[in-house]
Amino acid sequence: MASKGIQSVRGFCDVLPEQSPLWQHAEAVIRDVLEGYGYREIRLPVLERTELFRRSIGEVTDIVEKEMYTFEDRNGESVTLRPEGTAGCVRAGIESGMLHQGEPRLWYMGPMFRHERPQKGRLRQFHQVGAEVFGVAAAELDAEMILMTARMLRALGLDDVRLQLNSLGTPEARAAYRERLTAYLRRHEDRLDDDSRRRLETNPLRIFDSKDPGVQAVMADAPRLLDALDEASAEHFETVRALLDRAGVAYEVNPALVRGLDYYTRTVFEWVSDRLGAQGTVCAGGRFDGLVEQLGGRPTPAIGFALGLERLVALLEDSGAAGRGGPPHAYLVVATGSGEGLALAERLRDALPGLRLQCHTGPGSFKAQLKRADRCGARFALILGDEELAEDCITVKDLRGEAGQRRLGLDELVAEWADWID
Repeated sequence: MASKGIQSVRGFCDVLPEQSPLWQHAEAVIRDVLEGYGYREIRLPVLERTELFRRSIGEVTDIVEKEMYTFEDRNGESVTLRPEGTAGCVRAGIESGMLHQGEPRLWYMGPMFRHERPQKGRLRQFHQVGAEVFGVAAAELDAEMILMTARMLRALGLDDVRLQLNSLGTPEARAAYRERLTAYLRRHEDRLDDDSRRRLETNPLRIFDSKDPGVQAVMADAPRLLDALDEASAEHFETVRALLDRAGVAYEVNPALVRGLDYYTRTVFEWVSDRLGAQGTVCAGGRFDGLVEQLGGRPTPAIGFALGLERLVALLEDSGAAGRGGPPHAYLVVATGSGEGLALAERLRDALPGLRLQCHTGPGSFKAQLKRADRCGARFALILGDEELAEDCITVKDLRGEAGQRRLGLDELVAEWADWID
Protein backbone atom coordinates (compact mmCIF):
# COMPACT_ATOMS: atom_id res chain seq x y z
CA MET A 1 0.00 0.00 0.00
CA ALA A 2 1.34 3.42 -0.97
CA SER A 3 2.32 5.68 1.90
CA LYS A 4 0.52 8.97 2.51
CA GLY A 5 3.44 11.24 1.70
CA ILE A 6 3.50 14.52 -0.15
CA GLN A 7 1.64 14.17 -3.43
CA SER A 8 2.61 15.65 -6.79
CA VAL A 9 0.99 18.84 -8.04
CA ARG A 10 -2.23 18.14 -9.95
CA GLY A 11 -1.50 17.84 -13.64
CA PHE A 12 2.24 17.30 -13.11
CA CYS A 13 2.78 13.57 -13.55
CA ASP A 14 5.76 11.29 -12.99
CA VAL A 15 7.12 8.99 -15.67
CA LEU A 16 7.84 5.81 -13.71
CA PRO A 17 10.61 3.30 -14.54
CA GLU A 18 8.21 0.85 -16.18
CA GLN A 19 6.98 3.64 -18.47
CA SER A 20 10.40 5.03 -19.40
CA PRO A 21 11.34 2.40 -22.04
CA LEU A 22 8.55 3.54 -24.38
CA TRP A 23 9.51 7.18 -23.86
CA GLN A 24 13.14 6.39 -24.63
CA HIS A 25 12.12 4.41 -27.71
CA ALA A 26 9.93 7.23 -29.04
CA GLU A 27 12.60 9.87 -28.37
CA ALA A 28 15.30 7.81 -30.08
CA VAL A 29 13.20 7.17 -33.20
CA ILE A 30 12.24 10.83 -33.48
CA ARG A 31 15.84 11.97 -33.00
CA ASP A 32 17.08 9.59 -35.70
CA VAL A 33 14.51 10.80 -38.23
CA LEU A 34 15.18 14.48 -37.49
CA GLU A 35 18.92 14.06 -37.85
CA GLY A 36 18.32 12.15 -41.09
CA TYR A 37 16.71 15.29 -42.51
CA GLY A 38 19.54 17.58 -41.45
CA TYR A 39 18.08 19.01 -38.22
CA ARG A 40 20.40 19.96 -35.34
CA GLU A 41 19.45 20.06 -31.66
CA ILE A 42 19.04 23.33 -29.76
CA ARG A 43 18.46 23.33 -25.98
CA LEU A 44 16.23 26.14 -24.74
CA PRO A 45 15.54 27.53 -21.25
CA VAL A 46 12.30 26.60 -19.49
CA LEU A 47 11.89 30.16 -18.18
CA GLU A 48 11.45 33.12 -20.54
CA ARG A 49 10.37 36.75 -20.26
CA THR A 50 6.58 36.93 -20.31
CA GLU A 51 6.64 39.55 -23.05
CA LEU A 52 8.05 36.97 -25.47
CA PHE A 53 4.84 34.95 -25.38
CA ARG A 54 2.52 37.95 -25.32
CA ARG A 55 4.11 39.22 -28.53
CA SER A 56 4.31 35.85 -30.27
CA ILE A 57 1.29 33.80 -29.23
CA GLY A 58 -1.10 36.75 -29.01
CA GLU A 59 -2.59 38.77 -26.16
CA VAL A 60 -6.14 37.47 -26.69
CA THR A 61 -5.37 33.74 -26.97
CA ASP A 62 -6.48 31.32 -24.25
CA ILE A 63 -2.83 30.44 -23.61
CA VAL A 64 -1.83 33.99 -22.70
CA GLU A 65 -5.10 34.99 -21.04
CA LYS A 66 -5.71 31.91 -18.90
CA GLU A 67 -3.08 29.16 -19.15
CA MET A 68 0.43 30.53 -18.66
CA TYR A 69 2.38 30.06 -15.44
CA THR A 70 3.52 33.66 -14.99
CA PHE A 71 5.10 35.29 -11.93
CA GLU A 72 7.51 38.02 -10.90
CA ASP A 73 11.03 36.97 -10.02
CA ARG A 74 13.09 38.55 -7.23
CA ASN A 75 14.12 41.38 -9.54
CA GLY A 76 10.49 42.26 -10.19
CA GLU A 77 10.62 40.99 -13.79
CA SER A 78 7.62 39.10 -15.17
CA VAL A 79 8.71 35.62 -16.28
CA THR A 80 6.79 32.61 -17.61
CA LEU A 81 7.31 28.87 -17.76
CA ARG A 82 7.30 28.20 -21.49
CA PRO A 83 3.88 27.10 -22.80
CA GLU A 84 5.37 26.18 -26.22
CA GLY A 85 8.79 26.09 -27.86
CA THR A 86 8.64 28.07 -31.10
CA ALA A 87 8.85 31.55 -29.54
CA GLY A 88 11.93 30.62 -27.50
CA CYS A 89 13.58 29.06 -30.56
CA VAL A 90 13.00 32.25 -32.57
CA ARG A 91 14.28 34.38 -29.69
CA ALA A 92 17.46 32.28 -29.46
CA GLY A 93 17.93 32.46 -33.20
CA ILE A 94 17.64 36.24 -33.26
CA GLU A 95 20.00 36.70 -30.30
CA SER A 96 22.66 34.40 -31.73
CA GLY A 97 22.34 35.60 -35.31
CA MET A 98 22.02 32.02 -36.58
CA LEU A 99 18.73 32.63 -38.42
CA HIS A 100 20.63 34.37 -41.19
CA GLN A 101 23.50 31.88 -41.40
CA GLY A 102 22.23 29.64 -44.17
CA GLU A 103 18.88 27.97 -43.63
CA PRO A 104 19.03 26.54 -40.10
CA ARG A 105 17.05 23.43 -39.24
CA LEU A 106 16.61 23.15 -35.48
CA TRP A 107 14.91 20.72 -33.12
CA TYR A 108 14.35 20.64 -29.37
CA MET A 109 12.76 18.44 -26.74
CA GLY A 110 11.49 19.13 -23.24
CA PRO A 111 8.69 20.07 -20.86
CA MET A 112 6.09 22.79 -21.52
CA PHE A 113 3.59 24.22 -19.04
CA ARG A 114 -0.05 25.30 -19.34
CA HIS A 115 -2.53 25.71 -16.50
CA GLU A 116 -5.54 23.95 -17.97
CA ARG A 117 -7.92 21.24 -16.84
CA PRO A 118 -5.94 17.98 -16.63
CA GLN A 119 -7.41 15.10 -18.63
CA LYS A 120 -6.26 12.17 -20.73
CA GLY A 121 -3.62 13.43 -23.13
CA ARG A 122 -3.54 16.92 -21.61
CA LEU A 123 -1.44 17.71 -18.56
CA ARG A 124 -0.22 20.94 -17.00
CA GLN A 125 3.35 19.83 -17.49
CA PHE A 126 3.63 18.07 -20.82
CA HIS A 127 6.54 17.18 -23.08
CA GLN A 128 7.07 18.14 -26.69
CA VAL A 129 9.47 17.56 -29.51
CA GLY A 130 9.57 20.56 -31.80
CA ALA A 131 11.39 21.39 -35.02
CA GLU A 132 11.72 24.64 -36.95
CA VAL A 133 13.26 25.67 -40.28
CA PHE A 134 14.11 29.30 -41.09
CA GLY A 135 14.81 31.16 -44.31
CA VAL A 136 12.86 29.04 -46.83
CA ALA A 137 9.48 30.19 -48.17
CA ALA A 138 8.98 27.42 -50.75
CA ALA A 139 5.98 25.10 -50.57
CA GLU A 140 8.40 22.20 -51.07
CA LEU A 141 9.64 22.70 -47.51
CA ASP A 142 6.08 22.51 -46.16
CA ALA A 143 5.62 19.20 -47.95
CA GLU A 144 8.99 17.87 -46.79
CA MET A 145 8.21 18.65 -43.16
CA ILE A 146 4.89 16.85 -43.41
CA LEU A 147 6.59 13.89 -45.11
CA MET A 148 9.16 13.83 -42.31
CA THR A 149 6.46 13.66 -39.63
CA ALA A 150 4.78 10.89 -41.62
CA ARG A 151 8.08 8.98 -41.60
CA MET A 152 8.37 9.41 -37.81
CA LEU A 153 4.92 8.00 -37.21
CA ARG A 154 5.55 5.08 -39.57
CA ALA A 155 8.86 4.34 -37.86
CA LEU A 156 6.98 4.14 -34.57
CA GLY A 157 4.42 1.75 -36.07
CA LEU A 158 1.52 4.23 -35.88
CA ASP A 159 -0.31 3.73 -39.15
CA ASP A 160 -3.83 4.70 -38.04
CA VAL A 161 -3.26 8.45 -37.61
CA ARG A 162 -4.82 10.85 -40.13
CA LEU A 163 -3.35 13.97 -41.67
CA GLN A 164 -5.47 17.13 -41.82
CA LEU A 165 -4.46 20.22 -43.84
CA ASN A 166 -5.59 23.81 -44.19
CA SER A 167 -4.20 27.16 -45.22
CA LEU A 168 -4.63 30.36 -43.21
CA GLY A 169 -3.30 32.62 -45.96
CA THR A 170 -1.58 35.90 -45.23
CA PRO A 171 -2.43 38.09 -42.22
CA GLU A 172 -4.06 40.59 -44.61
CA ALA A 173 -6.30 37.96 -46.22
CA ARG A 174 -7.14 36.56 -42.82
CA ALA A 175 -8.11 40.01 -41.49
CA ALA A 176 -10.54 40.48 -44.38
CA TYR A 177 -11.97 37.00 -43.80
CA ARG A 178 -12.32 37.72 -40.09
CA GLU A 179 -14.66 40.61 -40.89
CA ARG A 180 -16.88 38.32 -43.03
CA LEU A 181 -16.84 35.62 -40.35
CA THR A 182 -17.69 38.11 -37.59
CA ALA A 183 -20.61 39.48 -39.59
CA TYR A 184 -21.93 35.94 -40.10
CA LEU A 185 -21.58 35.08 -36.41
CA ARG A 186 -23.34 38.27 -35.34
CA ARG A 187 -26.40 37.02 -37.20
CA HIS A 188 -26.28 33.77 -35.19
CA GLU A 189 -25.02 35.11 -31.86
CA ASP A 190 -28.04 33.77 -29.98
CA ARG A 191 -26.91 30.21 -30.89
CA LEU A 192 -23.38 30.66 -29.50
CA ASP A 193 -22.29 29.58 -26.04
CA ASP A 194 -20.69 32.03 -23.60
CA ASP A 195 -17.12 31.08 -24.52
CA SER A 196 -17.81 31.56 -28.22
CA ARG A 197 -19.41 34.96 -27.59
CA ARG A 198 -16.25 36.00 -25.78
CA ARG A 199 -14.12 34.76 -28.65
CA LEU A 200 -16.33 36.64 -31.08
CA GLU A 201 -14.97 39.85 -29.60
CA THR A 202 -11.34 38.77 -29.46
CA ASN A 203 -10.48 35.89 -31.81
CA PRO A 204 -13.48 34.62 -33.81
CA LEU A 205 -11.47 32.03 -35.78
CA ARG A 206 -11.00 30.09 -32.55
CA ILE A 207 -14.76 29.44 -32.45
CA PHE A 208 -14.03 26.71 -35.01
CA ASP A 209 -12.40 24.83 -32.09
CA SER A 210 -15.62 24.75 -30.04
CA LYS A 211 -16.82 21.31 -28.93
CA ASP A 212 -20.37 22.56 -28.29
CA PRO A 213 -22.73 20.77 -30.76
CA GLY A 214 -24.86 23.87 -31.27
CA VAL A 215 -21.86 26.02 -32.04
CA GLN A 216 -20.45 23.36 -34.36
CA ALA A 217 -23.73 23.46 -36.30
CA VAL A 218 -23.38 27.21 -36.72
CA MET A 219 -19.76 26.92 -37.83
CA ALA A 220 -20.61 24.24 -40.40
CA ASP A 221 -22.33 26.90 -42.50
CA ALA A 222 -19.81 29.67 -41.82
CA PRO A 223 -17.78 31.24 -44.66
CA ARG A 224 -14.64 29.23 -45.42
CA LEU A 225 -11.21 30.73 -45.04
CA LEU A 226 -10.00 28.64 -47.97
CA ASP A 227 -12.40 30.56 -50.19
CA ALA A 228 -10.89 33.86 -49.03
CA LEU A 229 -7.21 33.08 -49.64
CA ASP A 230 -5.07 35.52 -51.57
CA GLU A 231 -3.86 34.20 -54.92
CA ALA A 232 -0.28 33.50 -53.79
CA SER A 233 -1.42 31.54 -50.71
CA ALA A 234 -3.90 29.52 -52.76
CA GLU A 235 -1.15 28.60 -55.23
CA HIS A 236 1.20 27.72 -52.33
CA PHE A 237 -1.43 25.41 -50.83
CA GLU A 238 -2.11 23.69 -54.12
CA THR A 239 1.61 23.03 -54.55
CA VAL A 240 1.81 21.46 -51.07
CA ARG A 241 -1.15 19.24 -51.87
CA ALA A 242 0.28 18.19 -55.23
CA LEU A 243 3.60 17.22 -53.62
CA LEU A 244 1.85 15.14 -50.97
CA ASP A 245 -0.27 13.47 -53.64
CA ARG A 246 2.86 12.61 -55.61
CA ALA A 247 4.50 11.15 -52.48
CA GLY A 248 1.42 9.02 -51.80
CA VAL A 249 0.57 10.62 -48.44
CA ALA A 250 -3.18 10.62 -47.80
CA TYR A 251 -4.74 13.70 -46.20
CA GLU A 252 -8.03 15.49 -45.74
CA VAL A 253 -8.53 19.22 -46.14
CA ASN A 254 -10.13 20.56 -42.95
CA PRO A 255 -11.34 24.15 -43.44
CA ALA A 256 -11.99 24.42 -39.68
CA LEU A 257 -8.34 23.76 -38.80
CA VAL A 258 -7.10 27.13 -37.52
CA ARG A 259 -4.55 26.22 -34.79
CA GLY A 260 -4.46 27.97 -31.42
CA LEU A 261 -1.58 30.39 -31.94
CA ASP A 262 -1.86 33.76 -33.68
CA TYR A 263 1.48 33.56 -35.47
CA TYR A 264 0.53 30.89 -38.04
CA THR A 265 0.30 31.77 -41.76
CA ARG A 266 -0.46 29.73 -44.86
CA THR A 267 0.00 25.95 -44.39
CA VAL A 268 -1.19 24.40 -41.13
CA PHE A 269 -1.42 20.66 -40.47
CA GLU A 270 -2.31 18.12 -37.78
CA TRP A 271 -1.89 14.38 -37.36
CA VAL A 272 -4.91 13.12 -35.40
CA SER A 273 -6.04 9.83 -33.88
CA ASP A 274 -9.42 8.51 -32.81
CA ARG A 275 -7.81 6.54 -29.97
CA LEU A 276 -7.13 9.53 -27.70
CA GLY A 277 -10.65 10.76 -27.04
CA ALA A 278 -11.17 14.51 -27.18
CA GLN A 279 -7.43 15.21 -27.27
CA GLY A 280 -6.86 13.57 -30.64
CA THR A 281 -4.03 15.71 -32.02
CA VAL A 282 -0.66 13.96 -31.86
CA CYS A 283 1.49 16.25 -33.99
CA ALA A 284 0.75 19.70 -35.41
CA GLY A 285 2.45 22.62 -37.05
CA GLY A 286 2.54 25.13 -39.85
CA ARG A 287 4.13 28.25 -41.29
CA PHE A 288 4.89 31.34 -39.22
CA ASP A 289 6.46 33.63 -41.80
CA GLY A 290 5.95 36.85 -39.81
CA LEU A 291 7.05 35.76 -36.34
CA VAL A 292 10.78 36.50 -36.61
CA GLU A 293 10.08 40.09 -37.65
CA GLN A 294 7.35 40.37 -34.99
CA LEU A 295 9.95 39.50 -32.33
CA GLY A 296 12.52 41.99 -33.58
CA GLY A 297 14.42 40.11 -36.26
CA ARG A 298 14.70 40.63 -40.00
CA PRO A 299 11.81 39.31 -42.14
CA THR A 300 12.39 35.55 -42.29
CA PRO A 301 10.03 32.83 -43.55
CA ALA A 302 9.73 29.85 -41.22
CA ILE A 303 7.83 26.65 -40.59
CA GLY A 304 7.73 24.18 -37.70
CA PHE A 305 5.84 21.49 -35.84
CA ALA A 306 5.43 20.14 -32.33
CA LEU A 307 4.72 16.57 -31.28
CA GLY A 308 3.23 15.72 -27.88
CA LEU A 309 5.14 12.88 -26.23
CA GLU A 310 2.46 11.96 -23.66
CA ARG A 311 -0.10 11.43 -26.42
CA LEU A 312 2.41 9.62 -28.59
CA VAL A 313 3.37 7.25 -25.77
CA ALA A 314 -0.31 6.64 -25.00
CA LEU A 315 -0.79 5.50 -28.61
CA LEU A 316 2.28 3.28 -28.41
CA GLU A 317 1.01 1.70 -25.19
CA ASP A 318 -2.40 1.13 -26.76
CA SER A 319 -0.81 -0.56 -29.78
CA GLY A 320 1.33 -2.85 -27.59
CA ALA A 321 4.64 -1.42 -28.79
CA ALA A 322 7.80 -2.55 -27.06
CA GLY A 323 10.19 0.11 -25.81
CA ARG A 324 13.91 0.14 -25.50
CA GLY A 325 15.64 -0.68 -22.24
CA GLY A 326 13.56 -2.38 -19.58
CA PRO A 327 14.46 -4.61 -16.65
CA PRO A 328 18.00 -5.98 -16.27
CA HIS A 329 18.96 -8.87 -18.50
CA ALA A 330 20.69 -10.45 -15.53
CA TYR A 331 21.27 -10.09 -11.79
CA LEU A 332 24.70 -11.02 -10.47
CA VAL A 333 24.35 -13.07 -7.27
CA VAL A 334 27.58 -12.84 -5.28
CA ALA A 335 27.68 -15.97 -3.14
CA THR A 336 31.25 -15.43 -2.02
CA GLY A 337 32.89 -13.05 0.36
CA SER A 338 35.82 -12.36 -1.93
CA GLY A 339 34.59 -9.00 -3.18
CA GLU A 340 35.01 -10.13 -6.79
CA GLY A 341 31.43 -9.39 -7.85
CA LEU A 342 31.93 -5.79 -8.97
CA ALA A 343 35.07 -6.67 -10.91
CA LEU A 344 33.29 -9.48 -12.74
CA ALA A 345 30.31 -7.23 -13.50
CA GLU A 346 32.64 -4.69 -15.13
CA ARG A 347 34.31 -7.42 -17.20
CA LEU A 348 30.92 -8.54 -18.48
CA ARG A 349 29.82 -4.98 -19.32
CA ASP A 350 33.08 -4.42 -21.22
CA ALA A 351 32.59 -7.62 -23.21
CA LEU A 352 28.86 -7.16 -23.86
CA PRO A 353 27.95 -3.55 -24.74
CA GLY A 354 24.24 -3.08 -24.12
CA LEU A 355 24.12 -5.62 -21.30
CA ARG A 356 21.78 -4.53 -18.52
CA LEU A 357 23.35 -6.15 -15.47
CA GLN A 358 22.48 -5.44 -11.86
CA CYS A 359 25.12 -6.53 -9.38
CA HIS A 360 24.25 -7.38 -5.80
CA THR A 361 25.88 -5.12 -3.23
CA GLY A 362 25.84 -5.27 0.54
CA PRO A 363 24.85 -8.20 2.76
CA GLY A 364 22.36 -10.85 1.76
CA SER A 365 22.06 -14.62 1.81
CA PHE A 366 22.09 -16.66 -1.37
CA LYS A 367 18.33 -17.22 -1.10
CA ALA A 368 17.64 -13.51 -0.48
CA GLN A 369 19.73 -12.53 -3.49
CA LEU A 370 17.80 -14.90 -5.77
CA LYS A 371 14.57 -13.30 -4.54
CA ARG A 372 15.96 -9.86 -5.39
CA ALA A 373 16.95 -11.12 -8.83
CA ASP A 374 13.40 -12.30 -9.42
CA ARG A 375 11.80 -9.08 -8.09
CA CYS A 376 13.90 -6.79 -10.30
CA GLY A 377 12.55 -8.54 -13.39
CA ALA A 378 15.84 -10.05 -14.59
CA ARG A 379 15.64 -13.01 -16.96
CA PHE A 380 18.79 -14.65 -15.59
CA ALA A 381 20.62 -14.92 -12.31
CA LEU A 382 24.39 -15.11 -12.70
CA ILE A 383 25.81 -16.87 -9.67
CA LEU A 384 29.39 -16.25 -8.56
CA GLY A 385 30.49 -18.50 -5.72
CA ASP A 386 33.81 -19.85 -4.53
CA GLU A 387 33.76 -22.70 -7.06
CA GLU A 388 32.96 -20.39 -9.97
CA LEU A 389 35.65 -17.99 -8.85
CA ALA A 390 38.24 -20.78 -8.73
CA GLU A 391 37.31 -22.06 -12.21
CA ASP A 392 36.85 -18.57 -13.78
CA CYS A 393 33.30 -19.39 -14.78
CA ILE A 394 29.72 -18.42 -13.87
CA THR A 395 26.53 -20.35 -13.11
CA VAL A 396 23.61 -19.13 -15.22
CA LYS A 397 20.11 -19.74 -13.81
CA ASP A 398 17.08 -19.04 -16.04
CA LEU A 399 14.48 -17.32 -13.85
CA ARG A 400 11.74 -17.04 -16.49
CA GLY A 401 12.03 -20.00 -18.85
CA GLU A 402 12.88 -23.67 -18.95
CA ALA A 403 16.61 -23.46 -19.65
CA GLY A 404 17.37 -24.50 -16.10
CA GLN A 405 20.82 -23.91 -14.73
CA ARG A 406 24.21 -24.22 -16.44
CA ARG A 407 27.82 -23.45 -15.64
CA LEU A 408 29.64 -21.58 -18.41
CA GLY A 409 33.07 -20.15 -18.89
CA LEU A 410 33.08 -16.40 -19.35
CA ASP A 411 34.05 -16.68 -23.03
CA GLU A 412 31.16 -19.11 -23.59
CA LEU A 413 28.75 -16.76 -21.82
CA VAL A 414 29.85 -13.80 -23.94
CA ALA A 415 29.55 -15.81 -27.17
CA GLU A 416 26.02 -16.98 -26.33
CA TRP A 417 24.73 -13.59 -25.25
CA ALA A 418 26.24 -11.39 -27.96
CA ASP A 419 23.37 -12.13 -30.35
CA TRP A 420 20.71 -12.14 -27.64
CA ILE A 421 21.06 -8.75 -25.99
CA ASP A 422 18.76 -6.10 -27.47
